[in-house]
Amino acid sequence: MTRARPWLTRALLAAAAALFVYVSTVIISPTRARAAAPAEASADARGDAVVRVGSKKFTESVILGELLASLARAHGHAATHQRELGGTRILWNALRADELDIYPEYTGTIARELLARPELQEPEALARALAPLGLKISAPLGFNNTYALGLLPARAEALGLRTISDLQRHPGLRLGLTDEFYSRKDGWPALRAAYRLPFTADGEHLRALDHDLAYAALLAGELDVIDFYATDPQIAAYGLTLLEDDRAVFPRYDAVLLYRAELERRAPEFARALTSLEGQLNDDAMAALNGRVQQERASEARVAADFLARRLGLRVEPIEISVVGRLLQRGLEHLTLVGVSLLAAIFVAIPLGVLAARRERVGQVVLALVGLVQTIPALALLVVLIPVLGIGAAPAIVALFLYSLLPIVRSTHAGLTTIDPRLREAAVALGLPPRARLRLVELPMATPAILSGIKTSAVINVGTATLGALVGAGGYGQPILSGIRLADTSLILQGAAGAAALALLTQGVFELVERLLVPRGLRLSTHL
Repeated sequence: MTRARPWLTRALLAAAAALFVYVSTVIISPTRARAAAPAEASADARGDAVVRVGSKKFTESVILGELLASLARAHGHAATHQRELGGTRILWNALRADELDIYPEYTGTIARELLARPELQEPEALARALAPLGLKISAPLGFNNTYALGLLPARAEALGLRTISDLQRHPGLRLGLTDEFYSRKDGWPALRAAYRLPFTADGEHLRALDHDLAYAALLAGELDVIDFYATDPQIAAYGLTLLEDDRAVFPRYDAVLLYRAELERRAPEFARALTSLEGQLNDDAMAALNGRVQQERASEARVAADFLARRLGLRVEPIEISVVGRLLQRGLEHLTLVGVSLLAAIFVAIPLGVLAARRERVGQVVLALVGLVQTIPALALLVVLIPVLGIGAAPAIVALFLYSLLPIVRSTHAGLTTIDPRLREAAVALGLPPRARLRLVELPMATPAILSGIKTSAVINVGTATLGALVGAGGYGQPILSGIRLADTSLILQGAAGAAALALLTQGVFELVERLLVPRGLRLSTHL
């Protein structure tokens, strides 16, 4: 009969204690502190306030985010930039939950998507509507980044396409639309209704995909028409043809800065400096900045610093990290997401698996619930968690924890329910009470199955954790997102190779753990 290893029990308890301290001090406490911080804090207490900037996952937004972070540093404030967050709603929710101070937005998006008041056209009207929410907007920065549909010039000429109305005559065209544009009220739904377009989402004539992937598919001839942002540098670079919005469906999308009103108290110098950006960027100037990043491969931080020096006379040293430094940073972030979520799942899922094995009816409910969690799309779960936990590591860790439960619960349940009944009978005959039987006989016998479930959860977590970048959790998903956005294969490989290496390392670690935890006799029996 096998015996439990005391040193392993102590090690697991120490890991649990470390997990509790980490989650309490690093993840939960800052969130609670932000929520509890009074809005009327004194100016002295806020004198060294950190300006928290956000941006969406397209190049223009990241550049504007870097402009804001650099502007804050130029006026004596520390600044953080949560770049490439998943979409409009994530940033909006984070701003309202006091997880962000400021991010670049567009008037049309604020009116139609965020406030659901399309009649609001002017920034002054938007400012009045935002005031009760504790939010403000700047005056326009100077450019109108409206939506447009377009295609290759040769294709437009061959089909005689000049306006969006002309698309009605060509129901066989293949359209590729940005995910957000496809679902937004002011995007595809409004356009399809106004023009009575015949395209439906069948995967052949209409599909939703990433903006930068849509460009690649258009140039490769796999798509006929895609949606554009008016300041995309690819329009001029490839001589693309934009279709006229002949029914004026799209509103103006003047770029503005959306920020919390209390920022004027927390960082007054920075808030006053925002006016220096107003009217500084026309359509061509913004397209040129986008082109420097997307086509010349300059970093967003460098482009922002050069702009501030040239237009405003502000000297800011851009913060640029080496490839090795970036990989180490992302690796540590990724390992934290996976490690913390997996440890938490182990300490919850194994007892649930034991309960499921010992109480059949309760077990059916437990297995059904943890199975149900697996059906929730990861991005949807992350968005739901943001109002409660904010952006950053916390929602990603909780989501990964929930996704880790099913393999461990199922493997624990299977390992305990498939033990030879004669072993249980022998333990009962020896007079062992139920807890002693579980500790000395059943769990050691089920250990190979339990470890198999933990290993499965760990490997799944390594891959799923890349989505954490969409809510500002970092990790190897960050270079993958940047690589897709910039069509930079090396960046994509950095993230993909890092995640793959971590998955292999995880596999190797658990092979070693299995050798330490599982007695040789049981190891041999599991391989026969």
